[in-house]
Amino acid sequence: MNPDQPLTLLGGLTPRKFLRKVWQKKPLLVRGALRDFAEPLTIKEIFTLASREEAESRLVEGKGKHWLLTHGPIRAKRLAEARRTHSPWTVLVQDVQHHSHEAHALLANFGFISNARIDDLMVSYAVEGGGVGPHVDSYDVFLLQGSGKRRWQISTQEDLTLIEGMPLKILKRFKAEQEFILEKGDMLYLPPNVAHHGVAIGECLTWSIGFRAPTFQELGEFFLDARRDALCLEGQYQDPTLEPAIHPGAIDAHMQATLLEVMRRVAESAMDEKNILRALGCFLTAPKPHVLFDPPEDDWQPEDFAAAVQRRGVRLTLATRLLRCGDEYFCNGEHLPCLPGDADALLELADRRTLDPVRRTSRAKSPCKFSPPYSRTLCRLLFNLHEAGALDFATPNSEVPHG
Repeated sequence: MNPDQPLTLLGGLTPRKFLRKVWQKKPLLVRGALRDFAEPLTIKEIFTLASREEAESRLVEGKGKHWLLTHGPIRAKRLAEARRTHSPWTVLVQDVQHHSHEAHALLANFGFISNARIDDLMVSYAVEGGGVGPHVDSYDVFLLQGSGKRRWQISTQEDLTLIEGMPLKILKRFKAEQEFILEKGDMLYLPPNVAHHGVAIGECLTWSIGFRAPTFQELGEFFLDARRDALCLEGQYQDPTLEPAIHPGAIDAHMQATLLEVMRRVAESAMDEKNILRALGCFLTAPKPHVLFDPPEDDWQPEDFAAAVQRRGVRLTLATRLLRCGDEYFCNGEHLPCLPGDADALLELADRRTLDPVRRTSRAKSPCKFSPPYSRTLCRLLFNLHEAGALDFATPNSEVPHG
């Protein structure tokens, strides 16, 4: 993506100007951000997804000070109950990109921001008056309107006090400063901590592209946990020259000095730049707790798999996260052993989520350096990812060209 090419998605701003002037600074309303917006899922498909165990979904009912929250799976019977109440209700499904290639394609429109920052694509279906109440998010979000209309009110208020005893984090004193009605293809960008309140005007769908913003506490705890597993401190505390204690309730100077020295060794290990970046790569690619990866049904041998890769290409499975950090690669929370000669291929796989088969070798419009055929070491690495459920073939066997 050219950072200096104006985008309709950003209201005619270039990605560079948007990030410099708008990102994490002020809201932006874009009319017709995605013209002829083809939604990744239909309403029926959204309800089906919300009813599945592997999807993360919620049903929100109510308005004002009266709310009811039901966590998924949301069965058809429960939706029927919501309809009979004649009260506003909303169905939300998180991480839609884990269940739909079309949803992942929608996220590609925001490729001017690193994949490391993307959290998820959430869809919200609401009936007339439906919403989740006035609230704030601690992360950046693009609110893309699908079918129907939604009224958005926003505020930069400093009072973020919540109503106590609610199943949702609803602001106690929301004072709207601006109001917009979004129609299909319109988009509203909101920086973190901008209060907002969306209410459906009739039946509507809203697609929310959220960007993760890990707290430093989360990063620190993950790093310390990672270092604990790698820590190896030899020896045991000894004091062969121990003197009689004058004050039995005090830690003696020798023990203090010894433990300070040990902790300095721990700190030196923790501050190694390579260790820090490896922990960051693992943290940013670690799957959410509810995400599982299924191993392939077919029993491939490495040699047969390598031949199939050359013919069919590969693509990451929907929930897989692959990132480069420094000069190393990480996938689903694990460090990948990668030879320098295979780095270009892995970078392209991280960028595009796919690698072409040998017969599709035109790279004229791609900034990546890799083009097939695949090396033996790369095939072995891809085979291991495939066996872990992180990667699949890009082209179905029935679509492989012959001759």
